[in-house]
Amino acid sequence: EVQLVESGGGLVQAGGSLRLSCAASGFSFDDYAIGWFRQAPGKEREGVSCISIWDGVLDYVDSVKGRFTISSDNAKNTVYLQMNSLKPEDTAVYYCAARWRSCLRGLTSDFGSWGQGTQVTVSS
Repeated sequence: EVQLVESGGGLVQAGGSLRLSCAASGFSFDDYAIGWFRQAPGKEREGVSCISIWDGVLDYVDSVKGRFTISSDNAKNTVYLQMNSLKPEDTAVYYCAARWRSCLRGLTSDFGSWGQGTQVTVSS
């Protein structure tokens, strides 16, 4: 059974940092891509970042480039999203998701397995 469990969300002041974790189990981690998505109240879900464990490709949405860093610890089957210089507009529920091998162009959300989400709130 595929399981993705996010953690690390919380309340932080603008300019602060958080590190989200996505612990994966139930599938061959090395053959997958893991994406981070977020959804703010009243807004559509947005792709934030993606890492293909299979081929090492990374991708970020423009609004987080230079502030967020995605990485993986393959020994722990875990993907991280380091978020620095946080802004109030980063406030959302953040989800990780898994799909076979490759990230999708444009960080679209065609991912088959999803975690339950973790709340990130950035105060001004």
